[in-house]
Amino acid sequence: MKIEYDRNTCTGMYQCTAEWDEFVENREEGKADLLESEEAEDGIFVREVPEGEEFDAEMAARVCPVDAIKVYDDDGEQIV
Repeated sequence: MKIEYDRNTCTGMYQCTAEWDEFVENREEGKADLLESEEAEDGIFVREVPEGEEFDAEMAARVCPVDAIKVYDDDGEQIV
């Protein structure tokens, strides 16, 4: 499972940080940060979701009010 985070879209509501510990508040920039992610393109960060953390990652995506977070299954299909 892979998660994709569009940091440019993020509005700093930090709801994702309450759902998954891999999202942390960056108050200085008014955005969330996705830990251990790589910037795939400008402002788009991706990483694998560790086994056992799938539910938390999905919930982080579901609560994002601006849909800045997408989750993909192992076949590349978007599930959130």
